[in-house]
Amino acid sequence: MKTQNRFTKGVFLSCITAILVLVGVSRQALADTANAKGTLDQTQGGQNQSGGNEDPLVPLPSIFDFTKGSGFGGAIGLSVEAGNAYDGSDEYEIEVQPAAALQWRTGKNLFFWEGYELGLRSLVADQLLLQGGARYEAGLEPDDSDDGRLDGIEKRDAHIVGFLEARYSIDSEWRNWLAARVMGGESDFGWLGVLAAGHRFGTARDGSGAEAYVFSTFGNSNFINKDFGVSASDAQNSGLQETDLHGGYRSTGLDALYRLYLHKNVQMIASVGIEFYSGDIGESPIARDDYETEAELTLLYTF
Repeated sequence: MKTQNRFTKGVFLSCITAILVLVGVSRQALADTANAKGTLDQTQGGQNQSGGNEDPLVPLPSIFDFTKGSGFGGAIGLSVEAGNAYDGSDEYEIEVQPAAALQWRTGKNLFFWEGYELGLRSLVADQLLLQGGARYEAGLEPDDSDDGRLDGIEKRDAHIVGFLEARYSIDSEWRNWLAARVMGGESDFGWLGVLAAGHRFGTARDGSGAEAYVFSTFGNSNFINKDFGVSASDAQNSGLQETDLHGGYRSTGLDALYRLYLHKNVQMIASVGIEFYSGDIGESPIARDDYETEAELTLLYTF
């Protein structure tokens, strides 16, 4: 099963790579043809010819703005994700899930519901974006492992937690940015902090294109132990070694994504990522691997 899952995931990653290469070649060919004829028009009624929003809150592929500048906007679609069955797992799975978002924008403020998050993001200065709200976080469950690796552990609670994020552009074009994010909830959830630095590729200003960022995460002992700790009762019931981890540095990773306007109301988003855990977490009996990877392909209809 493990070999088959890894093979399936490899095929999925290869498909995403092939799609991105083909789309990139096709778009370049179309752009070259249009330029040769002298007919390429980058703006048309607030949108480019692909249907991209020319007035997003910020021109980053990782920040969604479906409102086209003001009022209501939204998206519905499907997402195919391949990744670890749970944090630190050496089992992989592919899931197909619905994707949806609803937004309302007034000026430089955007209220949003996007998947598991509900909140407000605001461009408080030309180079400073703030966002905050509430987020749903699922808990670790014994049946997350099809191979029975988690049999006997106590199910972790799901939580509604709060988050706050600041993202600052080093330049006026939002090509390079720095970010800090904190997320916290009840005492048994704890808190997580994230520091990140990203880069936007290309010249598009409509939210399309490619973006990559590196990040590091830090958490208190409650947050780290809810995913990787093994209590005395868990150890007795599961046979896993009792493990109590300290708070502090948790992981470092790299994410990359590409957003493409296929049509006026159709977007494709492809993303890949890898995250390496700290040495302490890597020694937890729950973390069968000291890293995790994921790949996701999403197709959205916007309105």
